[in-house]
Amino acid sequence: MAIKHYKPTTNGRRGMSTLTNEELTNSKPTKSLLKRQSKTGGRNNQGKMTVRHIGGGARKKYRLIDYKRDKVGITGRVATIEYDPNRTANIALINYRDGEKRYIIAPHGLEVGMIIENGEGSDIKVGNSLPLANIPVGTVVHCIELQPGKGAELCRSAGSSAQILGREGKYVLLRLQSGETRKILGTCMATIGVVGNEDIKLVNLGKAGRKRHMGIRPTNRGSVMNPNDHPHGGGEGRAPVGRKSPMTPWGKPALGQKTRKTKKASEKLIISRKAK
Repeated sequence: MAIKHYKPTTNGRRGMSTLTNEELTNSKPTKSLLKRQSKTGGRNNQGKMTVRHIGGGARKKYRLIDYKRDKVGITGRVATIEYDPNRTANIALINYRDGEKRYIIAPHGLEVGMIIENGEGSDIKVGNSLPLANIPVGTVVHCIELQPGKGAELCRSAGSSAQILGREGKYVLLRLQSGETRKILGTCMATIGVVGNEDIKLVNLGKAGRKRHMGIRPTNRGSVMNPNDHPHGGGEGRAPVGRKSPMTPWGKPALGQKTRKTKKASEKLIISRKAK
């Protein structure tokens, strides 16, 4: 997908770019696969703000995505490639032979009219989903399950993928884009190919308004706050952090601090950590 650059007719246009969306074939989503979304403003059920910088934004509805790919033995035809406001990747509408319609994450190279299938006997072709144990070594996959039947959890955003390195008993070795190598059960489902719309990473928003359309509010630096609001605050004029390392608003280390629990059950499945 190509990127369109604008002439600097205004300050907001200077440097701005958008996607041309040549791959998209339909502008209106399927109503039966839509769900209403209520805005939280970053607040929980007690009205307390638990996530900062959330609020406003364009009205949008959630598209129900088939992450489980559990429709085995029934082929489907790609009807449309559509935009999804809830994610960086595009989505594809699949019309199955029995009449059911489902959305899936659209991989790179998937086109309208192509036939896809799910299950162990599926061909190794873009868009098909099958257990990791049935996929050849060296194949690039996305939308990977971590627990059989739970649905895809890894490699779902635009341009993301993982490569199968080998097998070890009932496990399959995968290398993620972060550089981490880990074991996943061979019965977990994965989809062949790389998630499409990878050029979205090159888009320059150009102005603050486009960020507000996404529902993201402005962020204030801690160094411009008062000491009672942030550990970086206070001082006469522009002052340094005043700590050994940058801190969060709640006084915890913000950079380089490991947050993963060392006693997590899946710790033994990670062979090597992600590259720094």
